[in-house]
Amino acid sequence: MRNSSKRLSAAGFSAALVLLAALSALYLFGGVSAETWDYNIPRRLNILAAIAVVGTAVGLSAVVFQTVTENYVLTPGIMGLDNLYIFIQTLIIYFLGSGEGGMMTSSAHFLLTLALMAGASVGVFVFMFRINGGDVYFVVLAGLVFGIAFGGLSNFMQVIIDPSEFSVLEGRMFASFNRINVDLLGVSAAATAAVFLWLAADFKKLDVLSLGRNPSIALGVEYNRTVLKTLVSVSILTSAATVLVGPITFLGILIVSIARFIFPTYRHCVLVPGTVFIGICILVFGMLIAERMLQFAVPLGVIINFAGGIFFIGLMLKIKRL
Repeated sequence: MRNSSKRLSAAGFSAALVLLAALSALYLFGGVSAETWDYNIPRRLNILAAIAVVGTAVGLSAVVFQTVTENYVLTPGIMGLDNLYIFIQTLIIYFLGSGEGGMMTSSAHFLLTLALMAGASVGVFVFMFRINGGDVYFVVLAGLVFGIAFGGLSNFMQVIIDPSEFSVLEGRMFASFNRINVDLLGVSAAATAAVFLWLAADFKKLDVLSLGRNPSIALGVEYNRTVLKTLVSVSILTSAATVLVGPITFLGILIVSIARFIFPTYRHCVLVPGTVFIGICILVFGMLIAERMLQFAVPLGVIINFAGGIFFIGLMLKIKRL
């Protein structure tokens, strides 16, 4: 049984790597001539690097978040962290103006939004987790409520904001890989890599945590510490990905569901890399559609959210039938 599972995982990784290499090569070199080589290749390399960062952050956060919540439908995006990002962007533009804070063209502005978003989400998770004795379901419910509240506050402030400022804000409300700042990409990549290494040491504990709270405690896992560490990591990963390119609400549920189908295992050392590879493949494929077929008429975030939203509705209907 174990050998069969290993063969399936190896076949899945091989297929994902071949697909990723093919899509990346098609995106990087497709339609490039000698005259446009110097412009297109560096720009596309930066976009592929940003896709790798976002795919890693979203994939890792989605898998471990579902593990600690024991729910294969919830992801950080669905929890409302995207609404927190939009709320912070609205606050920055409202109080500082689009010329000062909205465009996020400097590392200082990027780090400001990253710090505010990570700090607020971590604060909510840690506070709610501790005052309820480690009840993760209460934390999830609180996150949903805060997400709705942040969305309502953002809508209220957007009504009273200056129209010219709102046009700048509107550009930040949709994910885009076409305005990547290389300096900001490095900061986001460093944050994502650091959290990945921090969490990787707990993959075996997360394997046990998949059994549930009581069995994991009985097997010697420090449940509260592991869950709290995971929630903090999810907040940082989601913040880094969202601040870099914008909100992509349904990317997490889409890629983790596909990964669980291709890699039917509880082992995070297999499931996390599989989800990351699938996330990067989907984002590269989406960029090919957005650039080559739709000629930039539709942002990549809209395409991903459209496909992911349909998938999420189908998943909910399937669960209801069961």
